[in-house]
Amino acid sequence: MRIGELAKRAATTTRTLRYYESRGLLLAQRDGSGYRVYDENDLRMLRQIRRLQDLGFDLEEIRPFVDCLRAGHSTVDECPASFAVYLSKLGEIDDCIAQLEHVRTWIHNQMVQNRLDSVEELESPPAPRCLFSGGESGREMFPAPAGAGRIDIASAMDGPVAPGRPPRQVRR
Repeated sequence: MRIGELAKRAATTTRTLRYYESRGLLLAQRDGSGYRVYDENDLRMLRQIRRLQDLGFDLEEIRPFVDCLRAGHSTVDECPASFAVYLSKLGEIDDCIAQLEHVRTWIHNQMVQNRLDSVEELESPPAPRCLFSGGESGREMFPAPAGAGRIDIASAMDGPVAPGRPPRQVRR
C-alpha cells in the first residue's frame, strides 16, 4: 500500500508517517517509480507507535519497542530493552503521583488553615505538574484517554470543564 492508504488506515497523516520515517521508526520500501510502499507489518508497527504515544511515551522511548518488533518478536514487550523503558516510565509515573499527592495535601491544608484563619495570607502552592521526561527535554503533562491528545495538569486543576468545552490541550 502507498503512504496515503497507510495514513488513512492508521487515522494519521502522511506528514506524520514521513516524520516517523525520518526518525527511523518506520521504514518504507520503494517501488520502481520511487513511491513509498508499506505492508500490513508497517500498519501494525504504526499502531504500536501511536498506542505508546497515547500512553505518554516519547519517540525515543518508543524506539526499543519498534526494534523489538523488527527483530521478529510478536509483541513489543518481549525484549529486555522494552522492559527497561517500562520500568523507567513506571518510575516517572510514581514520581508524578507523589507530586500530585503533595499538591493535594497542600490544598487540603490551605482549606483547613483558611477555615480557621481567613485573614492570614496563604503561602505559595507547589506547582501542580507532573514531569514525564522524554528525550533531550521533559514535558509537563500526562496522557489523556486515547485520541484525546494530552491535557496540561495545571489547566485541569483550574476546575471542571464547562459542558461542550474541551480542556486546554498541550501540543506535541
